[in-house]
Amino acid sequence: MALILAASVGTPGFAAEPDGPAELITKTEAVRIAIQDQLGVKSMSDVAEQIALAEYYSVPDRRLLWVDDSGLTDRGKAVMGEIAKADDYGLRAADYKLPQIASFDPAAPDAVEQLADAELKISSAVVEYARDARGGRINPQSLSKNLDPKLYLPEPAEVIGFIAIRSDPAAYLRSFQPSHPQFEALRKALLAERGGQVEQTSGPMDIVIPAGPLLKAGVEHGQVALLRKRLEVPVKAGGNEYLYDQELIEAVREFQKSKGGHPDGIVGSGTRQMLNGQSAPQVSGQDKINLLLANMERWRWLPQDLGAFYVNVNIPEFQLRVVGDDAVVWETRVVVGKTDKQTPVFNDEMEEIVFRPNWYVPTSIKSEEIAPYLYRGGGFFGGGWDTSILKRQGLRIRGANGRDIDPDTIDWSRSDIRRYEVYQPPGAGNVLGLVKFRFPNTHDVYLHDTTQKHLFANAVRANSHGCMRVQNPDQFATVLLGHDQAGTLRG
Repeated sequence: MALILAASVGTPGFAAEPDGPAELITKTEAVRIAIQDQLGVKSMSDVAEQIALAEYYSVPDRRLLWVDDSGLTDRGKAVMGEIAKADDYGLRAADYKLPQIASFDPAAPDAVEQLADAELKISSAVVEYARDARGGRINPQSLSKNLDPKLYLPEPAEVIGFIAIRSDPAAYLRSFQPSHPQFEALRKALLAERGGQVEQTSGPMDIVIPAGPLLKAGVEHGQVALLRKRLEVPVKAGGNEYLYDQELIEAVREFQKSKGGHPDGIVGSGTRQMLNGQSAPQVSGQDKINLLLANMERWRWLPQDLGAFYVNVNIPEFQLRVVGDDAVVWETRVVVGKTDKQTPVFNDEMEEIVFRPNWYVPTSIKSEEIAPYLYRGGGFFGGGWDTSILKRQGLRIRGANGRDIDPDTIDWSRSDIRRYEVYQPPGAGNVLGLVKFRFPNTHDVYLHDTTQKHLFANAVRANSHGCMRVQNPDQFATVLLGHDQAGTLRG
C-alpha cells in the first residue's frame, strides 16, 4: 500500500490537524457559568441561601435542576406549579419571584441569560418556600417575647441537595408544610372561606334558645322542648317534653362543663349565650381569613413530628390534653397566666415529675410582690422591717452558703431580696401543691398542682404568674408515668 504525502506547489507546508469543536462549551455549561456570574454580582438577603446556590452551581458537569436547552423542564414546571399554589397553604405566591419564560426562544441571542435567570429564580424560590413553610417568614419574638417556639428551619444547602435527587420535586417541596391534621383542617377552612363555599349544615346547633325565664328542675315551659332538641335529649315515651326533668338537667350540666361554665344544670342568660354560640365573637369574611392565617402560621412553629405521645396545653382554651397515637387519651382544665403575666408559647421536653416540691419564688414575685411588704415597715426609723409576709406564706430565706437565714436579722435597707433564694418548703400551704411537672426552660414555667382549686370552676382561667396549674395533677402524673417510667416526654 502506498502512502503519499503531498504539498501544493508554491505554498508553505503545514501539519494537518482535525477541525476544532463547533462549540467550546455546551449550552448547559454556559448557563451554569452565567448563573455563577449572576450570583457573583447580586446580594441575597439570606447569606446561607446565596452560599448554598453558589456551591451547587460551581460544580462542573452538575446538571441543571429546572431548565434545559429548550426551556423549562417538566420538573421546573411541576415546582413552579406547586409554588403557585402557596396561597392555598396560607403563604403568598406573590412573595416568590418566578420567571416568565412561557415564550422562550432557544434561538434568541440572550437565550443563555434567560435560562440562567429562570434556573436561579426557581432555585431561590424553592429555598425560600421551604423556609416559609416551616415558619421562617417572621421571628415570633418580634411580635411578643412570650412567643418563643423552637423553630426547625431547613438549611438551604440541604433543600437544594435533596430536591436535586427527588423524582417528584413538587411533592418534596409540599412536605415542608405542617403535616398535622389540625393544620389541614385550617387549610380546608381557608379554601372554603376564600371560595365562598362554606359548607351549610342544619341540625341542633341551628336551634336558638330565646331570652326567657330561668329553666331549672320542675319548670314547665315551651322553651324546654327547644332545649331538648338543642341538646338532643328526646322525651321518654309517655313523658312531658315541656318538663325540665333530671335527664335534661344532666345534659345541661355536661354542656356547661364542656364550655367551661359552672355546671349547675340551670339555664339562665349565660347558658343561653353558650347554647346560641354567643360565647365568643363570630367572625366572617376577611376577619375570619386573617384568623385562619394566623393560626396556620402558629402551627408552623411546632415540630413537624410531635411524637407518638405528647402533652399539649391550649392556652386560650385553658385546657390540657395528653395525645397518644394522634388521639386524645386524657384531658383536664388548667389555669394559665394573667394578661400581664402571660404563659409563654414554646415547646420542650418534659424531664421529670417532682412530688412534694419546694416552691422557689421567681425574681419577679420577689421584687414586685414581696419587697413592697418588707419595706412597708419603714426601716430603722419606722419601727423595723415588716417580714410578716414571709411568715404568713411560710417562706424561707436562704443565703449564698445554702443555709437558711432569719429574715429579721437582715438589714433590708442595704439588702436586695433578689440576692437571696426565697422558697416555700413542701406542706399543705405550698402553692405548687403535691406535684410539679418540669421541662427546664428560660421562662422558668412549669405545670403543677395548686391550693386554689376553686379557680377551675371559672370559664376564664387566667390567674397565674405564667405557670400552668393542673386541675387533676394526680391523674395527670398517673397517665404520664404509665406511658413512660423514665419520664421523658414531649411537651
